[in-house]
Amino acid sequence: MHEPVETSELLAFSKTVEARSLSRAAAELGVPRATISRRLARLEERLGVRLLRRTTRSLALTDAGEALHRHARIVLDAVHHAEASVRKTDDAVRGELRVSVPPMSGTNFGAMICDFAQRYPEVRLHVHSTTQHVDLQRGGYDVALRASTALEPGLVARKLSRDPVLAVASPAYLEAHGTPRTRRDLRHHRCLMGFARGELPQTQWPFSGGKFQVEGALFTNDIYLLCDAALEGLGIALLPRVMVRPHLDTGALVHVLPGAIQGETHIAVVYPEREFMPPQVRAFIDALVAWAPGMIVPQKGAPKPKRAAKTRGRKGA
Repeated sequence: MHEPVETSELLAFSKTVEARSLSRAAAELGVPRATISRRLARLEERLGVRLLRRTTRSLALTDAGEALHRHARIVLDAVHHAEASVRKTDDAVRGELRVSVPPMSGTNFGAMICDFAQRYPEVRLHVHSTTQHVDLQRGGYDVALRASTALEPGLVARKLSRDPVLAVASPAYLEAHGTPRTRRDLRHHRCLMGFARGELPQTQWPFSGGKFQVEGALFTNDIYLLCDAALEGLGIALLPRVMVRPHLDTGALVHVLPGAIQGETHIAVVYPEREFMPPQVRAFIDALVAWAPGMIVPQKGAPKPKRAAKTRGRKGA
């Protein structure tokens, strides 16, 4: 009969996977690096399988390691909640909080994070910025902010805002290339394209009656670069109304194909489904919900959008 796996071994394994380094895992746990190595070796010996492939420069999970890591996170979370239920009798919000967000240039997200950190000084906050959809459960993340409501199994999404997307171009571009009247006219235009889920270049735009194939002249997963490119006259971009409204008000951009484009952007907070949500996760979700109505900061020199908070502030569960 095999000896049962110890929690300290699972913790060493999980921290090593998430930190991608024995030294960083040891530092986070406050133990010598040799202790981490010893616990990992003991864990592999107990299970009779190789969990990690270690070289001098990298760590890689084996198939068995990936399977164990998914279950280890559940076990460690349960242990953490069990300890918290009896050890903490006050109302303080504390503990680690790992968050994944898309690049938030042009928003007041940084101010919201700083305000949260000041309000909850006992929360150890990790904020990871990426254009890709991370695997929350495998990556050990508590919360992700996404411009999409697409979900993997075991996740919950709470919609923060929704906003129509508009096709826009600069007056200089339209003067040089003409104004498209139908979707077929786009074949003769330079289209500025984003990335679906931050991973794959877009090939279609949403039109009434379905999607339409569009040839792109520039592709980027940076929505603010798309806006800059449109302002510079490089082509037609599909952007959220809340982002381009100040430029439409000043005439720096022109709305083209009104009524033909029928698409929306959705901003949602995503988190793993749990019976008991840790207090720091609940506090952060509440902070996001409060922040969402004013998430876009008007660009310098542009007029403040009218009724912006009302337009962006619709929330859904």
